[in-house]
Amino acid sequence: MYARWRMRIFFSMFFGYIIFYICRKNISVALPAIQQALGYDTVELGLLGSSLYFSYAAGKFINGIIADNTNAKRILPTALFISALVNILFVLCAHFIAPDKISIFGLPPISILLWLLAFFWGINGWFQSMGFPPIAKNLSYWFANKERGVKWSLWSSSHEIGTYLSVVLSGYLIAHYGWESVFYVPAFFAIIFCYFFYKNLQDKPSSLGLPDIETYKDPDYVEPVEKKTAEDGLTYGQIFKKYIIKNPTVWLLALAYIFVYVVRYGTIDWLVMYQVDMKHYSIAEAAKRLSFLPLVGVLGTIGAGFVSDKFFKAKRAPVNIICLSLLAFCIYMFWVNQNPIMDYVYISAIGVFTCGPQVLIGGLSAVESSSKKVASAVTGFCGMFGYIGAILSGVGTGYIIKVWSWNSAIKFWIISAIIALIICVILLRKELKK
Repeated sequence: MYARWRMRIFFSMFFGYIIFYICRKNISVALPAIQQALGYDTVELGLLGSSLYFSYAAGKFINGIIADNTNAKRILPTALFISALVNILFVLCAHFIAPDKISIFGLPPISILLWLLAFFWGINGWFQSMGFPPIAKNLSYWFANKERGVKWSLWSSSHEIGTYLSVVLSGYLIAHYGWESVFYVPAFFAIIFCYFFYKNLQDKPSSLGLPDIETYKDPDYVEPVEKKTAEDGLTYGQIFKKYIIKNPTVWLLALAYIFVYVVRYGTIDWLVMYQVDMKHYSIAEAAKRLSFLPLVGVLGTIGAGFVSDKFFKAKRAPVNIICLSLLAFCIYMFWVNQNPIMDYVYISAIGVFTCGPQVLIGGLSAVESSSKKVASAVTGFCGMFGYIGAILSGVGTGYIIKVWSWNSAIKFWIISAIIALIICVILLRKELKK
């Protein structure tokens, strides 16, 4: 029974999060087409992307606390269904408030439409933020510490597969059916998947009368006395305060996550437009190259957990340092490269070396530096900071492009990778002192 439910839960979370992503990252490929159709500049386009990140940042933390005390079987299908509806409303408002048809209270209709689009995409961000925290909780309760690095990394590859499918699907839909279809089609798939989600998810093993995962994986397991003593008798609020608010390691991880996400969403959201503007590819050609970032990035996601488990004795900081060093180098090489074939290589490498720190810093490292009883909250806490970085990447990159240049935007990403690298060096020193 344990083995069967572990497999059902893992695969439902894996495929479910892919669907979450195609209802979120579809806008990345749609931005150039929206610009052509509606005439917005890069700062206004950055506002659209950042509206999701702003609500996602707040929602991930709050929903993380809720997820620790809520059944994943109910919260995940609900969040995905509402996200699908918002994708549909996002497009419909562009039909009801067309730039050349209506003015409201004397305001320019194009401005009204922009803020309405940003509002709906922000609502999408809130319900998207309900996806990861309950999944982090389930991964912590259904998989033991000695296997969690590999299992977490395998599940996290859903991020990259979801991004890849979103980019490929969106590029095809724009080329054949227009930018509106980029939001309608993912919404359709999401609504269908909600039933599958509900049928195959469960909460903690105890909800099915099963023992803790440590007991299942190791019948002779005895919880360490010091850990048991440290948490026994504490309320959820006290555990939250001790293992998150007063935990300096968690704060360092959260700070590093800001800069990882500047690079992660800077590249995902803006590389299509960068290639169109600076390398003179078509949108379809640029989307094809960008699709290699998440596709090959899966290797970084899976490899980070495996390498840290097998070669660094579950220490995550060394892998983060290696990845972030190579990430800064690969962004620079993509920037100066003039060979169209090598663009594929450097974009793929950016994917690999972004995805490794992304899965470790705000996910696995955060949980292992805290307590399983606040697994959703601690990943939500770090995720909130990550999406502060995404906001900086959205509006910040758009502003830098408009005021300075694309070259300055690339430098912004490289510097962000270096800052995250420095923080991870500090974390490694803390690990070595233990």
